[in-house]
Amino acid sequence: MANTSSVKISLYISHFLSTWNSRVFEFSAVLYLATIYPGTLLPMSIYALTRAGSAIIFSPVIGRYIDTANRLHVVRLSIVLQRLAVAVSCIVFWSLVADWRWTRVLGSGNLIILAILACVEKLCSIMNLVSVEKDWVVVIAGENEGVLTTLNAQMRRIDLICKLAGPFAIAIIESYSIKVAVLVNLGMNLASVAVEYYAIAKVYSIVPALQDLNTSSPNDNNIFLTGEPEFLEGGNICYYDRLINSINSTLHEFNVYFHHQAFRASFSNSLLYFTVLSFAGQMVTYLLSAGYNSLHIAIARTFSVTLEISATWFTPFLMSRITPIRTGIWFINWQIMCLVAGVSCFWLASSKPFVAAAGLVAGTILSRAGLWGFDLSVQVIIQKEVEAEIRGSFSSVEAVWQNMFELCAFTSTIIFSKPEQFRWPVMMSLLAVSLAGMLYASFVRLRRGHLLHLPLCIERNLKKMLGDVLSYERIMQSPTNV
Repeated sequence: MANTSSVKISLYISHFLSTWNSRVFEFSAVLYLATIYPGTLLPMSIYALTRAGSAIIFSPVIGRYIDTANRLHVVRLSIVLQRLAVAVSCIVFWSLVADWRWTRVLGSGNLIILAILACVEKLCSIMNLVSVEKDWVVVIAGENEGVLTTLNAQMRRIDLICKLAGPFAIAIIESYSIKVAVLVNLGMNLASVAVEYYAIAKVYSIVPALQDLNTSSPNDNNIFLTGEPEFLEGGNICYYDRLINSINSTLHEFNVYFHHQAFRASFSNSLLYFTVLSFAGQMVTYLLSAGYNSLHIAIARTFSVTLEISATWFTPFLMSRITPIRTGIWFINWQIMCLVAGVSCFWLASSKPFVAAAGLVAGTILSRAGLWGFDLSVQVIIQKEVEAEIRGSFSSVEAVWQNMFELCAFTSTIIFSKPEQFRWPVMMSLLAVSLAGMLYASFVRLRRGHLLHLPLCIERNLKKMLGDVLSYERIMQSPTNV
C-alpha cells in the first residue's frame, strides 16, 4: 500500500470527525429533550424508537446503495446529509429552548421534525460506518492481514475515545448553558464538513483499488437507486411493481445473510446489543435510583471505557498468535463469566441495593474488555470472509439485527420500568449474551472441528491412551478370549 502513513492519517481524521459528531449529537439530543420536555420520558421514547426503527427498515436499502454506487460518492453523501440533519436539528432545538413563536404554533410537530431528522442522521451514520469500516478498510489493507488488524484496532480506539470524551465534553457545556451547548454542537458539525470531505477524498485518490467499480452489477429491483422507471399505459410510473421487486430484493439479502458462512459469527455479535449491562441510559437511571450519584457513575464509566480501549491493544496481539476465530471464543467466554459473577452478586445482595448495584457495576466493567475483544475478532472474520460484492448488503442486514436487539433492550425497560424490576432486563441481557456465546461456539465447532484446543503434548498422550484402550477392547473381544 503506497503512502501508508498519509492514508492512515487521512482515514483516521475522517473517521474521528464522523464518530465524534455522531457520538456528541446522539448524547446531546437526550440532554436537550430532557430539558425541553421535563417530567416525561414519552418524547425521548418516541425519538429513540423512531430512530432505531428507521435503521431496521431502511438499512437494506443503504446496503444496496453501498454495493452499487461509487465509493467516494457514498461516503461524501453520508457526510453532507448527516451534517445537514444535525445542523437543522440544532436549529430546532435552539428554537425550542428559546421558546420561539413558531415552535409554539407547531406544537407536537417539533418532535416529529426532530424524529425525522434523527432518522436521516442515523441512516447516514450507518452508511458511513458500513462503507468505511467494512469496505474501505479491507480494500486499503489488501492482502496484508497485519495492516487490516492495525486499522481495525485503531479505528475502534477512535470510536471508544469519542464515546468517552464526546458526551463528557458536551455534558459539561450543557451544565453551564443548554443554549451554548446547542451552538457548540452546531458549530462543530459545520466546521468539520470541509475537513472530513477533503480527508476522505485524499484517501480515495491515494489508494487506486478504491477507485475500482464495485464488482456487483446494479440491482434492477432497487426502486431508489438504479434502473429506469416503468410506465403503464396511462403514463404513470408502476411504483407498485417496483416496490414488490424491492421487497423481494430485501428478502433475498436476508436469505443470503442467513445462509452465509459468516452468519453465526455476525449474528452472535448482533445478539450482544440486547443488553442493559452497559453505562447507557437504562443502567445509569437504575444506578441513580440505587443511591449512586453522577460522580460515581462517571468514575465507573471511565474505568469501563479504559478497559474497552485496552482491548483494542491486546486483541490484535492475540489474533496474530491464535487466529481471530479462537480469539473470539476466548473473549466471549470472558464476557459471560464476568457477567455471571456480577449478576449473581446483584441477585444475592438484592436486599441491599447499593451493594447489589456495586457487584453489577464491577461485573459489567470487567466484561467490557471481552465485549470489544469479541467485536474486533468478529469484525476481522466478516471482513475476510464476506465477498466484496455483498459487503454493503451483508453489513446493512447485520445493522438491522443490531438495531432490532437494541430496540428489544429498550423495550424491556419500558415493560419493567420500576427500579425494583430492573433485575428482569438484567436477566434478559445475561441470557442474550449466553445465547451469543453458544451460537459463536457452534460457529467455532463447525469451522475448527473442536472447541477446546489442547497443547500438542497432551493431545498426543490422549490419542495414545485412546489407542491403547481400543487395542485392549479388540484383544478382549477376539475369539481366543471368548
